[in-house]
Amino acid sequence: MIQWYPGHMAKAKRILKEDLKLVDIVIEVADARVPLSSQNPDLRKLINEQAKVTVLNKKDLADPEYNQKWIDYFQNKTAEEAVLLNSLTGEGVSELKSILNNTYDKIAAKLSKKGRNPRRLRAMIIGIPNVGKSALINLLAGSNITTIGNKPGVTRGRQWVNVSKKVRLLDTPGILWPKFSDEDKAYKLALTGAVDNDIFDSELAAYKLIKFIKEINEEILIDAYSLDYLEAHPYDVLADIARKRGCLMTGGKVDRNRAAGIVINDFRDGRLGQITLEKPAEAEILKEADQNEK
Repeated sequence: MIQWYPGHMAKAKRILKEDLKLVDIVIEVADARVPLSSQNPDLRKLINEQAKVTVLNKKDLADPEYNQKWIDYFQNKTAEEAVLLNSLTGEGVSELKSILNNTYDKIAAKLSKKGRNPRRLRAMIIGIPNVGKSALINLLAGSNITTIGNKPGVTRGRQWVNVSKKVRLLDTPGILWPKFSDEDKAYKLALTGAVDNDIFDSELAAYKLIKFIKEINEEILIDAYSLDYLEAHPYDVLADIARKRGCLMTGGKVDRNRAAGIVINDFRDGRLGQITLEKPAEAEILKEADQNEK
């Protein structure tokens, strides 16, 4: 089982709990390929009075059909605003800006009735590591104002950013929760890059990925790696992929570790196509698993 909860994350969670008192709206950035697994249940429990927007980033890597189904799920089942985003191209950011501006207008109207001057909407961006929080802030602000990296937790410290005359954003470090009681969820986070590569076994993660993809459509793997057919067990599938990609050691033994890295990176970079590993129908099961994340 993958476990990772560095001390800086525990500290960040304590600070975030205090900072929530300062904001009007919370923007949670999640990965469109794993919309529920990439939401931090610990953080969601802290959100009470604030408005909430879920941003499903990396929409370009996820199945378009399920992208829309997830938007419908969040809007209809949770009564939350939800937006699809491609942080590489900016597609979807105008919709988020519209939501923020509308929220500002509502708060400004309430302040005006009380005889108080309007102030900037105070928004907080939260999310697990490596889902694109910093990239989103840069899109909203129109400048490269935060440090972006592809290693989990690269953004450090408390950063307020004025992104317009109406909106001020508070960025937060990526925070995972103390333990993963659900093995599939843990590996989904590893596969999408939320967990540092040094923390998990890449071969085991590749076996999980092969299993997940087989359940969706085994032709994805057959076509991607020019396989004649798909073996029943992920262990054997990875061996076949290793042979096709020339991942061989001395004596012709397959190098599963190298092949695992290839398969995982192909998934992360979209070379296997647009794949969503979670369906809205699984939401209640995943929510139940969240109750055990204590």
